[in-house]
Amino acid sequence: MLRTLHIRDFVIVEEAEIPFESGFTVFSGETGAGKSILVDALSLALGARADASAVRNGAQRADISAVFDIPGKLSDWLEDNDIATEDGMLILRRVIDSQGRSRCYINGGPVTVSQLRELSECLVDIHGQHAHQSLLKASGQRDLLDTQGGHLDLARQVGEAWQRCSQAGKALELAQRDAASLNEERERLEWQLEELSRLALGPDEWQALDSEHSRLSHSQALLDGAGQALNALDDDETSARRLLDAAAHAIQQQLRHDPQLQGVYDAIESARIATAEAASDLNSYLDRLEPDPDRLAQLEQRLSSLFDAARKFRVEPQELPQLQQQLETRLAATQAASNIEALQQELDAAQAEYRRLAAELGKKRRKTAKQLSALVTQAMQTLAMQGGSFDIALNEAPASSHGLETIEFLVAGHAGTAPRPLAKVASGGELARLSLALSVIASQAARVPTLIFDEVDTGVGGAVAEVVGRLLAELGQRHQVLCVTHLPQVAACGQHHFRVSKQTTDGQTSSSIEPLDDAARTDEIARMLGGLKITETTRRHAREMLGL
Repeated sequence: MLRTLHIRDFVIVEEAEIPFESGFTVFSGETGAGKSILVDALSLALGARADASAVRNGAQRADISAVFDIPGKLSDWLEDNDIATEDGMLILRRVIDSQGRSRCYINGGPVTVSQLRELSECLVDIHGQHAHQSLLKASGQRDLLDTQGGHLDLARQVGEAWQRCSQAGKALELAQRDAASLNEERERLEWQLEELSRLALGPDEWQALDSEHSRLSHSQALLDGAGQALNALDDDETSARRLLDAAAHAIQQQLRHDPQLQGVYDAIESARIATAEAASDLNSYLDRLEPDPDRLAQLEQRLSSLFDAARKFRVEPQELPQLQQQLETRLAATQAASNIEALQQELDAAQAEYRRLAAELGKKRRKTAKQLSALVTQAMQTLAMQGGSFDIALNEAPASSHGLETIEFLVAGHAGTAPRPLAKVASGGELARLSLALSVIASQAARVPTLIFDEVDTGVGGAVAEVVGRLLAELGQRHQVLCVTHLPQVAACGQHHFRVSKQTTDGQTSSSIEPLDDAARTDEIARMLGGLKITETTRRHAREMLGL
Protein backbone atom coordinates (compact mmCIF):
# COMPACT_ATOMS: atom_id res chain seq x y z
CA MET A 1 0.00 0.00 0.00
CA LEU A 2 0.97 3.70 -0.22
CA ARG A 3 3.07 4.76 2.77
CA THR A 4 4.19 8.32 2.03
CA LEU A 5 3.73 10.98 -0.62
CA HIS A 6 6.29 13.79 -0.74
CA ILE A 7 5.56 16.83 -2.93
CA ARG A 8 7.82 19.80 -3.59
CA ASP A 9 7.09 22.82 -5.82
CA PHE A 10 4.10 21.22 -7.52
CA VAL A 11 1.40 23.63 -8.83
CA ILE A 12 0.53 25.54 -5.62
CA VAL A 13 2.11 23.13 -3.13
CA GLU A 14 5.49 24.39 -1.94
CA GLU A 15 6.29 21.30 0.10
CA ALA A 16 4.23 18.57 1.74
CA GLU A 17 4.93 15.14 3.15
CA ILE A 18 1.83 13.05 3.77
CA PRO A 19 1.96 9.75 5.68
CA PHE A 20 -0.73 7.20 4.90
CA GLU A 21 -2.22 4.29 6.80
CA SER A 22 -4.43 1.38 5.88
CA GLY A 23 -8.21 1.67 5.78
CA PHE A 24 -10.33 4.58 4.53
CA THR A 25 -8.70 8.04 4.37
CA VAL A 26 -10.53 11.21 3.29
CA PHE A 27 -9.28 14.58 2.06
CA SER A 28 -11.50 17.64 2.34
CA GLY A 29 -11.14 21.39 1.97
CA GLU A 30 -12.65 24.43 0.38
CA THR A 31 -13.18 24.57 -3.37
CA GLY A 32 -9.88 25.46 -5.09
CA ALA A 33 -7.77 24.57 -2.07
CA GLY A 34 -5.93 21.90 -4.03
CA LYS A 35 -7.55 18.65 -2.94
CA SER A 36 -7.27 17.03 -6.35
CA ILE A 37 -3.67 18.23 -6.66
CA LEU A 38 -2.74 15.31 -4.40
CA VAL A 39 -4.22 12.87 -6.90
CA ASP A 40 -2.52 14.69 -9.78
CA ALA A 41 0.84 14.53 -8.00
CA LEU A 42 0.51 10.82 -7.30
CA SER A 43 -0.55 10.25 -10.92
CA LEU A 44 2.69 11.88 -12.09
CA ALA A 45 4.73 9.65 -9.79
CA LEU A 46 2.93 6.72 -11.40
CA GLY A 47 3.80 7.76 -14.95
CA ALA A 48 1.08 10.21 -16.04
CA ARG A 49 1.89 12.73 -18.76
CA ALA A 50 3.81 15.77 -17.50
CA ASP A 51 4.32 19.34 -18.71
CA ALA A 52 5.76 22.61 -17.44
CA SER A 53 2.47 23.64 -15.81
CA ALA A 54 3.21 21.14 -13.03
CA VAL A 55 6.04 23.35 -11.72
CA ARG A 56 5.10 25.96 -9.09
CA ASN A 57 5.57 29.58 -10.15
CA GLY A 58 9.10 30.72 -9.37
CA ALA A 59 10.48 27.20 -8.92
CA GLN A 60 12.93 25.42 -11.22
CA ARG A 61 11.46 21.95 -10.91
CA ALA A 62 8.70 19.91 -9.30
CA ASP A 63 9.78 16.83 -7.36
CA ILE A 64 7.32 14.10 -6.33
CA SER A 65 8.12 10.86 -4.51
CA ALA A 66 5.74 8.07 -3.49
CA VAL A 67 6.74 5.24 -1.15
CA PHE A 68 4.90 1.91 -1.35
CA ASP A 69 5.11 -1.48 0.26
CA ILE A 70 6.19 -3.99 -2.39
CA PRO A 71 3.42 -6.45 -3.32
CA GLY A 72 4.75 -9.98 -3.56
CA LYS A 73 3.62 -10.34 -7.17
CA LEU A 74 6.03 -7.56 -8.22
CA SER A 75 9.18 -9.44 -7.23
CA ASP A 76 9.66 -11.03 -10.66
CA TRP A 77 8.96 -7.74 -12.46
CA LEU A 78 11.52 -5.88 -10.35
CA GLU A 79 14.10 -8.61 -10.95
CA ASP A 80 13.44 -8.69 -14.70
CA ASN A 81 13.90 -4.91 -14.86
CA ASP A 82 17.08 -5.04 -12.72
CA ILE A 83 15.63 -2.81 -9.98
CA ALA A 84 17.15 -3.20 -6.52
CA THR A 85 14.90 -3.25 -3.44
CA GLU A 86 15.61 -2.41 0.18
CA ASP A 87 13.56 -3.15 3.29
CA GLY A 88 10.56 -4.22 1.22
CA MET A 89 9.95 -0.62 0.11
CA LEU A 90 9.35 0.78 -3.36
CA ILE A 91 10.22 4.46 -3.98
CA LEU A 92 8.81 6.06 -7.13
CA ARG A 93 10.12 9.51 -8.02
CA ARG A 94 9.30 11.97 -10.79
CA VAL A 95 11.12 15.25 -11.45
CA ILE A 96 9.69 17.79 -13.93
CA ASP A 97 11.68 20.91 -14.84
CA SER A 98 10.36 24.29 -15.93
CA GLN A 99 10.82 23.31 -19.60
CA GLY A 100 8.47 20.36 -19.21
CA ARG A 101 11.21 17.72 -19.32
CA SER A 102 10.87 14.92 -16.80
CA ARG A 103 13.00 12.20 -15.26
CA CYS A 104 11.75 9.03 -13.60
CA TYR A 105 13.31 6.89 -10.87
CA ILE A 106 12.48 3.67 -9.05
CA ASN A 107 14.45 3.06 -5.85
CA GLY A 108 16.96 5.70 -6.95
CA GLY A 109 17.68 4.20 -10.36
CA PRO A 110 16.60 5.91 -13.60
CA VAL A 111 13.72 4.25 -15.49
CA THR A 112 11.39 5.09 -18.37
CA VAL A 113 7.88 6.53 -18.09
CA SER A 114 6.51 3.31 -19.59
CA GLN A 115 8.12 1.32 -16.76
CA LEU A 116 6.46 3.60 -14.19
CA ARG A 117 3.09 3.10 -15.89
CA GLU A 118 3.54 -0.66 -16.06
CA LEU A 119 4.42 -0.75 -12.37
CA SER A 120 1.51 1.52 -11.39
CA GLU A 121 -1.04 -0.99 -12.71
CA CYS A 122 -0.08 -3.27 -9.81
CA LEU A 123 -0.08 -0.53 -7.16
CA VAL A 124 -2.93 1.96 -7.56
CA ASP A 125 -6.33 2.24 -9.23
CA ILE A 126 -7.57 5.84 -9.63
CA HIS A 127 -11.22 6.69 -10.21
CA GLY A 128 -11.39 10.30 -11.35
CA GLN A 129 -14.25 12.73 -10.77
CA HIS A 130 -15.21 12.45 -14.45
CA ALA A 131 -14.96 8.66 -14.59
CA HIS A 132 -18.74 8.38 -15.07
CA GLN A 133 -18.39 9.96 -18.52
CA SER A 134 -16.65 6.82 -19.82
CA LEU A 135 -19.81 4.86 -18.99
CA LEU A 136 -21.53 6.59 -21.91
CA LYS A 137 -19.03 5.13 -24.38
CA ALA A 138 -19.27 1.61 -25.74
CA SER A 139 -15.54 1.12 -25.25
CA GLY A 140 -15.78 2.19 -21.59
CA GLN A 141 -18.65 -0.23 -20.92
CA ARG A 142 -16.79 -3.07 -22.63
CA ASP A 143 -13.56 -2.40 -20.72
CA LEU A 144 -15.38 -2.22 -17.38
CA LEU A 145 -17.13 -5.56 -17.99
CA ASP A 146 -13.90 -7.28 -19.09
CA THR A 147 -11.98 -5.83 -16.16
CA GLN A 148 -14.62 -6.96 -13.67
CA GLY A 149 -14.70 -10.49 -15.11
CA GLY A 150 -10.92 -10.81 -15.55
CA HIS A 151 -11.34 -11.16 -19.33
CA LEU A 152 -8.73 -8.61 -20.39
CA ASP A 153 -6.13 -11.19 -21.38
CA LEU A 154 -8.69 -13.23 -23.32
CA ALA A 155 -9.98 -10.04 -24.98
CA ARG A 156 -6.41 -9.26 -26.04
CA GLN A 157 -6.07 -12.75 -27.53
CA VAL A 158 -9.32 -12.22 -29.46
CA GLY A 159 -7.93 -8.94 -30.84
CA GLU A 160 -4.70 -10.63 -31.91
CA ALA A 161 -6.62 -13.50 -33.54
CA TRP A 162 -8.71 -10.95 -35.44
CA GLN A 163 -5.52 -9.31 -36.72
CA ARG A 164 -4.23 -12.68 -37.92
CA CYS A 165 -7.50 -13.27 -39.74
CA SER A 166 -7.27 -9.86 -41.37
CA GLN A 167 -3.70 -10.42 -42.49
CA ALA A 168 -4.47 -13.90 -43.86
CA GLY A 169 -7.51 -12.53 -45.70
CA LYS A 170 -5.48 -9.71 -47.26
CA ALA A 171 -2.76 -12.17 -48.36
CA LEU A 172 -5.35 -14.42 -50.03
CA GLU A 173 -7.05 -11.46 -51.70
CA LEU A 174 -3.71 -10.17 -52.98
CA ALA A 175 -2.76 -13.59 -54.37
CA GLN A 176 -6.09 -13.93 -56.15
CA ARG A 177 -5.97 -10.39 -57.56
CA ASP A 178 -2.29 -10.38 -58.58
CA ALA A 179 -1.87 -13.99 -59.68
CA ALA A 180 -0.43 -13.02 -63.10
CA SER A 181 2.18 -10.58 -61.74
CA LEU A 182 3.19 -13.05 -59.01
CA ASN A 183 3.74 -15.74 -61.65
CA GLU A 184 5.91 -13.34 -63.67
CA GLU A 185 7.93 -12.50 -60.57
CA ARG A 186 8.34 -16.19 -59.75
CA GLU A 187 9.54 -17.01 -63.29
CA ARG A 188 12.05 -14.14 -63.22
CA LEU A 189 13.47 -15.29 -59.88
CA GLU A 190 13.67 -18.91 -61.07
CA TRP A 191 15.61 -17.82 -64.18
CA GLN A 192 18.07 -15.77 -62.10
CA LEU A 193 18.60 -18.62 -59.66
CA GLU A 194 19.16 -21.05 -62.52
CA GLU A 195 21.92 -18.75 -63.86
CA LEU A 196 23.59 -18.63 -60.46
CA SER A 197 23.13 -22.34 -59.81
CA ARG A 198 25.11 -23.19 -62.97
CA LEU A 199 28.07 -21.35 -61.46
CA ALA A 200 27.98 -23.70 -58.42
CA LEU A 201 29.32 -20.97 -56.16
CA GLY A 202 31.16 -21.88 -52.98
CA PRO A 203 30.65 -19.70 -49.89
CA ASP A 204 34.20 -18.21 -49.92
CA GLU A 205 35.22 -19.25 -53.42
CA TRP A 206 35.96 -15.79 -54.76
CA GLN A 207 38.51 -15.00 -52.03
CA ALA A 208 40.28 -18.38 -52.49
CA LEU A 209 40.40 -18.03 -56.30
CA ASP A 210 41.68 -14.46 -56.13
CA SER A 211 44.44 -15.43 -53.69
CA GLU A 212 45.56 -18.45 -55.75
CA HIS A 213 45.48 -16.50 -59.01
CA SER A 214 47.63 -13.73 -57.51
CA ARG A 215 50.20 -16.32 -56.38
CA LEU A 216 50.38 -18.21 -59.68
CA SER A 217 50.43 -15.11 -61.87
CA HIS A 218 53.44 -13.83 -59.91
CA SER A 219 55.16 -17.19 -59.42
CA GLN A 220 58.42 -16.25 -61.19
CA ALA A 221 58.78 -13.04 -59.19
CA LEU A 222 58.09 -15.02 -56.02
CA LEU A 223 60.78 -17.59 -56.94
CA ASP A 224 63.33 -14.87 -57.64
CA GLY A 225 62.61 -12.95 -54.47
CA ALA A 226 62.62 -16.00 -52.24
CA GLY A 227 65.91 -17.20 -53.82
CA GLN A 228 67.60 -13.87 -53.21
CA ALA A 229 66.42 -13.88 -49.61
CA LEU A 230 67.74 -17.43 -49.12
CA ASN A 231 71.18 -16.46 -50.51
CA ALA A 232 71.32 -13.47 -48.15
CA LEU A 233 70.49 -15.67 -45.20
CA ASP A 234 72.53 -18.79 -45.82
CA ASP A 235 74.25 -19.48 -49.15
CA ASP A 236 76.65 -16.57 -49.82
CA GLU A 237 80.04 -16.12 -48.18
CA THR A 238 78.70 -12.91 -46.62
CA SER A 239 75.33 -14.41 -45.67
CA ALA A 240 73.71 -13.57 -42.34
CA ARG A 241 74.24 -17.08 -41.00
CA ARG A 242 78.01 -17.03 -41.64
CA LEU A 243 78.38 -13.54 -40.12
CA LEU A 244 76.39 -14.56 -37.04
CA ASP A 245 78.51 -17.71 -36.66
CA ALA A 246 81.64 -15.58 -36.67
CA ALA A 247 80.20 -13.14 -34.16
CA ALA A 248 79.08 -15.93 -31.84
CA HIS A 249 82.54 -17.57 -31.98
CA ALA A 250 84.27 -14.28 -31.17
CA ILE A 251 82.07 -13.54 -28.16
CA GLN A 252 82.26 -17.13 -26.92
CA GLN A 253 86.05 -16.84 -26.71
CA GLN A 254 85.74 -13.80 -24.43
CA LEU A 255 83.10 -15.16 -22.04
CA ARG A 256 85.74 -16.73 -19.84
CA HIS A 257 87.24 -13.29 -19.30
CA ASP A 258 83.96 -11.37 -18.76
CA PRO A 259 80.65 -13.20 -17.96
CA GLN A 260 78.78 -9.94 -18.58
CA LEU A 261 79.00 -10.77 -22.29
CA GLN A 262 76.61 -13.72 -21.75
CA GLY A 263 73.57 -11.58 -22.63
CA VAL A 264 75.17 -10.51 -25.91
CA TYR A 265 76.02 -14.10 -26.75
CA ASP A 266 72.45 -15.26 -26.02
CA ALA A 267 71.04 -12.55 -28.30
CA ILE A 268 73.38 -13.60 -31.13
CA GLU A 269 72.46 -17.25 -30.57
CA SER A 270 68.74 -16.40 -30.81
CA ALA A 271 69.41 -14.55 -34.08
CA ARG A 272 71.30 -17.61 -35.42
CA ILE A 273 68.34 -19.88 -34.58
CA ALA A 274 65.82 -17.50 -36.16
CA THR A 275 67.99 -17.19 -39.28
CA ALA A 276 68.25 -20.96 -39.60
CA GLU A 277 64.47 -21.37 -39.23
CA ALA A 278 63.80 -18.66 -41.83
CA ALA A 279 66.21 -20.32 -44.27
CA SER A 280 64.54 -23.69 -43.70
CA ASP A 281 61.09 -22.18 -44.34
CA LEU A 282 62.33 -20.53 -47.56
CA ASN A 283 63.75 -23.84 -48.82
CA SER A 284 60.40 -25.53 -48.19
CA TYR A 285 58.57 -22.67 -49.92
CA LEU A 286 60.83 -22.89 -52.99
CA ASP A 287 60.30 -26.66 -53.16
CA ARG A 288 56.51 -26.17 -53.27
CA LEU A 289 56.37 -23.12 -55.53
CA GLU A 290 56.60 -23.73 -59.23
CA PRO A 291 54.81 -22.15 -62.21
CA ASP A 292 51.63 -23.97 -63.30
CA PRO A 293 50.34 -22.47 -66.58
CA ASP A 294 47.44 -24.93 -66.89
CA ARG A 295 46.12 -24.18 -63.42
CA LEU A 296 46.56 -20.44 -64.04
CA ALA A 297 44.47 -20.72 -67.21
CA GLN A 298 41.74 -22.56 -65.32
CA LEU A 299 41.68 -19.87 -62.65
CA GLU A 300 41.46 -17.07 -65.22
CA GLN A 301 38.57 -18.81 -66.96
CA ARG A 302 36.68 -19.29 -63.67
CA LEU A 303 37.30 -15.70 -62.57
CA SER A 304 36.09 -14.47 -65.96
CA SER A 305 32.83 -16.43 -65.50
CA LEU A 306 32.30 -14.86 -62.09
CA PHE A 307 33.04 -11.39 -63.41
CA ASP A 308 30.50 -11.86 -66.21
CA ALA A 309 27.82 -12.98 -63.74
CA ALA A 310 28.58 -10.07 -61.43
CA ARG A 311 28.20 -7.57 -64.27
CA LYS A 312 24.91 -9.18 -65.32
CA PHE A 313 23.45 -8.92 -61.81
CA ARG A 314 25.15 -5.57 -61.05
CA VAL A 315 26.94 -6.68 -57.91
CA GLU A 316 30.55 -7.26 -56.87
CA PRO A 317 31.86 -10.81 -57.58
CA GLN A 318 32.26 -11.56 -53.86
CA GLU A 319 28.56 -10.65 -53.31
CA LEU A 320 27.21 -13.37 -55.66
CA PRO A 321 26.66 -16.03 -52.91
CA GLN A 322 24.72 -13.50 -50.79
CA LEU A 323 22.64 -12.51 -53.83
CA GLN A 324 21.78 -16.16 -54.43
CA GLN A 325 20.52 -16.52 -50.84
CA GLN A 326 18.40 -13.36 -51.18
CA LEU A 327 16.85 -14.59 -54.43
CA GLU A 328 16.05 -17.96 -52.85
CA THR A 329 14.28 -16.19 -49.95
CA ARG A 330 12.30 -13.98 -52.31
CA LEU A 331 11.34 -16.96 -54.46
CA ALA A 332 10.08 -18.86 -51.40
CA ALA A 333 8.02 -15.83 -50.34
CA THR A 334 6.61 -15.41 -53.86
CA GLN A 335 5.69 -19.09 -54.07
CA ALA A 336 3.96 -18.89 -50.70
CA ALA A 337 2.14 -15.70 -51.72
CA SER A 338 0.86 -17.30 -54.89
CA ASN A 339 -0.19 -20.59 -53.30
CA ILE A 340 -3.94 -19.97 -53.22
CA GLU A 341 -4.78 -23.31 -51.60
CA ALA A 342 -2.26 -22.86 -48.78
CA LEU A 343 -3.39 -19.28 -48.15
CA GLN A 344 -7.02 -20.40 -47.98
CA GLN A 345 -6.10 -23.07 -45.45
CA GLU A 346 -4.21 -20.48 -43.39
CA LEU A 347 -7.24 -18.17 -43.45
CA ASP A 348 -9.60 -21.00 -42.46
CA ALA A 349 -7.35 -21.93 -39.52
CA ALA A 350 -7.10 -18.31 -38.36
CA GLN A 351 -10.88 -17.86 -38.55
CA ALA A 352 -11.49 -21.08 -36.63
CA GLU A 353 -9.13 -19.97 -33.87
CA TYR A 354 -10.78 -16.54 -33.76
CA ARG A 355 -14.27 -18.03 -33.48
CA ARG A 356 -13.13 -20.34 -30.69
CA LEU A 357 -11.60 -17.52 -28.65
CA ALA A 358 -14.46 -15.11 -29.38
CA ALA A 359 -17.05 -17.71 -28.34
CA GLU A 360 -15.17 -18.35 -25.10
CA LEU A 361 -14.99 -14.60 -24.43
CA GLY A 362 -18.71 -14.17 -25.13
CA LYS A 363 -19.58 -16.97 -22.73
CA LYS A 364 -17.53 -15.41 -19.94
CA ARG A 365 -18.91 -11.95 -20.66
CA ARG A 366 -22.49 -13.19 -20.35
CA LYS A 367 -21.73 -14.79 -17.00
CA THR A 368 -20.04 -11.64 -15.68
CA ALA A 369 -22.84 -9.43 -17.07
CA LYS A 370 -25.45 -11.39 -15.13
CA GLN A 371 -23.48 -11.15 -11.88
CA LEU A 372 -22.61 -7.47 -12.27
CA SER A 373 -26.18 -6.55 -13.22
CA ALA A 374 -27.51 -8.13 -10.02
CA LEU A 375 -24.90 -6.40 -7.83
CA VAL A 376 -25.49 -2.95 -9.34
CA THR A 377 -29.27 -3.36 -9.14
CA GLN A 378 -28.91 -4.21 -5.47
CA ALA A 379 -26.69 -1.17 -4.89
CA MET A 380 -29.19 1.11 -6.66
CA GLN A 381 -31.80 0.41 -3.99
CA THR A 382 -29.61 2.17 -1.42
CA LEU A 383 -28.61 5.04 -3.70
CA ALA A 384 -32.02 6.77 -4.03
CA MET A 385 -32.98 4.66 -7.04
CA GLN A 386 -35.44 2.31 -5.31
CA GLY A 387 -37.21 -0.02 -7.69
CA GLY A 388 -34.69 0.68 -10.41
CA SER A 389 -32.71 -1.98 -12.20
CA PHE A 390 -29.49 -2.31 -14.13
CA ASP A 391 -28.87 -4.72 -16.98
CA ILE A 392 -26.00 -5.45 -19.36
CA ALA A 393 -27.13 -6.49 -22.82
CA LEU A 394 -24.86 -8.52 -25.08
CA ASN A 395 -26.14 -8.17 -28.64
CA GLU A 396 -24.94 -10.34 -31.48
CA ALA A 397 -22.78 -8.35 -33.92
CA PRO A 398 -20.52 -8.93 -36.93
CA ALA A 399 -17.10 -10.27 -36.02
CA SER A 400 -14.60 -7.59 -34.99
CA SER A 401 -11.44 -7.21 -32.95
CA HIS A 402 -13.69 -6.91 -29.85
CA GLY A 403 -15.53 -10.20 -30.34
CA LEU A 404 -18.89 -11.36 -31.66
CA GLU A 405 -21.12 -9.09 -29.57
CA THR A 406 -21.65 -5.49 -28.59
CA ILE A 407 -22.04 -4.55 -24.92
CA GLU A 408 -24.63 -2.04 -23.79
CA PHE A 409 -25.46 -0.87 -20.27
CA LEU A 410 -29.22 -0.49 -19.71
CA VAL A 411 -30.92 1.15 -16.75
CA ALA A 412 -34.48 1.57 -15.47
CA GLY A 413 -34.54 4.41 -12.96
CA HIS A 414 -37.88 3.37 -11.42
CA ALA A 415 -39.99 0.28 -10.95
CA GLY A 416 -42.23 -0.62 -13.86
CA THR A 417 -40.10 1.03 -16.55
CA ALA A 418 -38.23 -0.89 -19.21
CA PRO A 419 -34.43 -0.67 -19.14
CA ARG A 420 -33.09 1.71 -21.77
CA PRO A 421 -29.56 2.69 -22.84
CA LEU A 422 -27.72 4.45 -20.05
CA ALA A 423 -26.95 7.60 -22.07
CA LYS A 424 -30.61 8.17 -22.88
CA VAL A 425 -32.26 7.85 -19.49
CA ALA A 426 -29.78 8.58 -16.70
CA SER A 427 -29.62 12.10 -15.27
CA GLY A 428 -26.29 13.55 -14.16
CA GLY A 429 -26.91 12.56 -10.54
CA GLU A 430 -28.08 9.07 -11.45
CA LEU A 431 -25.07 8.60 -13.73
CA ALA A 432 -22.70 9.67 -10.95
CA ARG A 433 -24.34 7.24 -8.50
CA LEU A 434 -24.23 4.37 -10.97
CA SER A 435 -20.61 5.14 -11.71
CA LEU A 436 -19.81 5.08 -8.01
CA ALA A 437 -21.65 1.79 -7.52
CA LEU A 438 -19.81 0.26 -10.47
CA SER A 439 -16.47 1.62 -9.21
CA VAL A 440 -16.98 0.19 -5.74
CA ILE A 441 -18.23 -3.17 -6.99
CA ALA A 442 -15.48 -3.49 -9.59
CA SER A 443 -12.84 -2.45 -7.05
CA GLN A 444 -13.91 -5.23 -4.69
CA ALA A 445 -12.42 -7.62 -7.23
CA ALA A 446 -9.36 -5.44 -7.84
CA ARG A 447 -5.97 -6.88 -7.06
CA VAL A 448 -4.25 -3.53 -6.49
CA PRO A 449 -3.72 -2.61 -2.83
CA THR A 450 -4.59 1.11 -3.10
CA LEU A 451 -7.80 2.64 -4.53
CA ILE A 452 -8.27 6.38 -5.01
CA PHE A 453 -11.62 8.10 -5.54
CA ASP A 454 -11.33 11.72 -6.67
CA GLU A 455 -14.71 13.43 -6.04
CA VAL A 456 -16.64 10.50 -7.51
CA ASP A 457 -19.49 11.44 -5.15
CA THR A 458 -20.32 14.53 -7.22
CA GLY A 459 -24.07 14.75 -7.80
CA VAL A 460 -25.17 12.94 -4.64
CA GLY A 461 -26.15 14.22 -1.22
CA GLY A 462 -28.28 13.65 1.85
CA ALA A 463 -28.92 10.08 2.91
CA VAL A 464 -27.42 8.81 -0.33
CA ALA A 465 -24.13 10.46 0.56
CA GLU A 466 -24.11 8.55 3.85
CA VAL A 467 -24.60 5.30 1.93
CA VAL A 468 -21.70 6.26 -0.35
CA GLY A 469 -19.49 6.85 2.68
CA ARG A 470 -20.41 3.47 4.11
CA LEU A 471 -19.69 1.77 0.80
CA LEU A 472 -16.23 3.32 0.69
CA ALA A 473 -15.59 2.48 4.36
CA GLU A 474 -16.59 -1.12 3.68
CA LEU A 475 -14.20 -1.17 0.74
CA GLY A 476 -11.51 0.18 3.06
CA GLN A 477 -11.64 -3.05 5.04
CA ARG A 478 -10.16 -4.89 2.04
CA HIS A 479 -8.06 -2.14 0.42
CA GLN A 480 -6.33 1.09 1.27
CA VAL A 481 -8.93 3.66 0.11
CA LEU A 482 -8.18 7.35 -0.40
CA CYS A 483 -11.07 9.68 -1.22
CA VAL A 484 -11.18 13.36 -2.11
CA THR A 485 -14.68 14.54 -1.14
CA HIS A 486 -16.80 17.61 -0.53
CA LEU A 487 -19.56 15.70 1.30
CA PRO A 488 -19.56 15.70 5.14
CA GLN A 489 -21.48 12.39 5.16
CA VAL A 490 -18.60 10.73 3.23
CA ALA A 491 -15.87 12.48 5.20
CA ALA A 492 -17.44 11.35 8.49
CA CYS A 493 -17.07 7.70 7.48
CA GLY A 494 -13.29 7.95 7.07
CA GLN A 495 -10.89 6.40 9.55
CA HIS A 496 -8.31 9.12 8.82
CA HIS A 497 -8.95 12.70 7.75
CA PHE A 498 -6.72 15.33 6.12
CA ARG A 499 -7.68 18.95 5.46
CA VAL A 500 -6.34 20.82 2.44
CA SER A 501 -6.23 24.60 2.78
CA LYS A 502 -5.02 27.49 0.63
CA GLN A 503 -3.18 30.65 1.68
CA THR A 504 -2.00 33.74 -0.21
CA THR A 505 1.13 35.56 0.97
CA ASP A 506 2.69 38.47 -0.93
CA GLY A 507 0.64 37.56 -3.98
CA GLN A 508 1.88 33.93 -3.91
CA THR A 509 -0.77 31.24 -3.42
CA SER A 510 0.19 28.03 -1.68
CA SER A 511 -1.61 24.93 -0.47
CA SER A 512 -1.00 22.93 2.71
CA ILE A 513 -2.20 19.53 3.96
CA GLU A 514 -2.63 18.64 7.63
CA PRO A 515 -3.98 15.59 9.48
CA LEU A 516 -6.93 16.30 11.78
CA ASP A 517 -7.49 15.17 15.35
CA ASP A 518 -11.01 14.72 16.74
CA ALA A 519 -11.51 18.40 17.61
CA ALA A 520 -10.19 19.72 14.29
CA ARG A 521 -12.11 17.07 12.43
CA THR A 522 -15.32 18.16 14.17
CA ASP A 523 -14.75 21.73 12.99
CA GLU A 524 -14.02 20.55 9.43
CA ILE A 525 -17.18 18.46 9.26
CA ALA A 526 -19.12 21.41 10.74
CA ARG A 527 -17.65 23.67 8.03
CA MET A 528 -18.71 21.18 5.34
CA LEU A 529 -22.20 21.12 6.87
CA GLY A 530 -22.77 24.80 7.48
CA GLY A 531 -20.36 26.84 5.40
CA LEU A 532 -17.82 29.40 6.60
CA LYS A 533 -19.65 30.30 9.84
CA ILE A 534 -19.42 27.38 12.25
CA THR A 535 -22.05 27.32 15.01
CA GLU A 536 -22.49 25.13 18.02
CA THR A 537 -25.41 23.51 16.22
CA THR A 538 -23.27 22.47 13.29
CA ARG A 539 -20.56 21.26 15.68
CA ARG A 540 -23.10 19.15 17.55
CA HIS A 541 -24.32 17.72 14.27
CA ALA A 542 -20.72 17.02 13.22
CA ARG A 543 -19.95 15.22 16.51
CA GLU A 544 -23.09 13.16 16.03
CA MET A 545 -22.03 12.19 12.51
CA LEU A 546 -18.55 11.26 13.78
CA GLY A 547 -19.99 9.26 16.66
CA LEU A 548 -18.05 11.30 19.22
